[in-house]
Amino acid sequence: MSVPTLSLKAFTEGAPAEREAFSDALMQGLQDYGFIILADHGVPADLLEAAYAQSAELFALPEATKRQYAAGLRGYTPFGVEHAKDSKVADLKEFWQIGRDPVPGLSAVDFPPNVWPAEAPDFQATFSALFSALDQTGRTLLQALAPRLGVPADYFDAKVATGPSILRVLHYPPIPGDAPDGAVRSAAHEDINFITLLVAAKGAGLELLDRDGTWLPVETEPKNLIVDSGDMLQRLTNGVIPATTHRVVNPQGPNVSRYSMPFFMHPANDVSLKCLPSCEGDGAKWPETTAGEFLAQRLREIGLTK
Repeated sequence: MSVPTLSLKAFTEGAPAEREAFSDALMQGLQDYGFIILADHGVPADLLEAAYAQSAELFALPEATKRQYAAGLRGYTPFGVEHAKDSKVADLKEFWQIGRDPVPGLSAVDFPPNVWPAEAPDFQATFSALFSALDQTGRTLLQALAPRLGVPADYFDAKVATGPSILRVLHYPPIPGDAPDGAVRSAAHEDINFITLLVAAKGAGLELLDRDGTWLPVETEPKNLIVDSGDMLQRLTNGVIPATTHRVVNPQGPNVSRYSMPFFMHPANDVSLKCLPSCEGDGAKWPETTAGEFLAQRLREIGLTK
């Protein structure tokens, strides 16, 4: 058993039958695994390589330098801050977060300015371009998925256009000798958002919890993306598309750094997560809430806000 690999070109350039087959396979993959691997996604390979190289350079900066850029939900978050929702032990990771540029007329609280490291002059251009490319790819995937949920292809477009999506540049350092008992690179969790597009990491360790209760490694070539469905999509679809538990385990071989770059695609904060009529079945499994209310709750639960 392995997570299916799909070619986005089948949807963006294919004949009608190929587009339909892609939508079917995307829906099936998310239902069966909560994950798919995406090839031919259009994000330039040289942009991905530049992002890998610059993320390694960024996290090699002195700790004191990086901490100057700690600014809440943008910029740097130090090692040992975030933890999984149900874990009392911090994850063994540090990261840098980049959000959508502030949108005129919308709350500055939702769109704080991005923080860019002066010591890495190409970082802003590279990661702004990567944010835009992944944002567009995510919209395309939602357009492919929408008709399988009984809504028009453009249903998600306006909902995510001004959402507080986040590109997270992650570094999992070598496991320190004094790591707390039970500490792992990323404890078992589900993502918060609609969908996540993960730039395939430099280094193994990502595993999903399969429907039979076993942990399944998720690995692919660095040029591909790994896509998974989050809690907000699960609520919107009443569990028709589940949010799959996943984790990043500590290295089994050489104790070296791991880098990855997930793009968390969020709807705007005022979007209702009430389940779609096509997914209601015998009744809604979760009470109605907005994306903003749900996000605020989860950010508190994982230690990123008070």
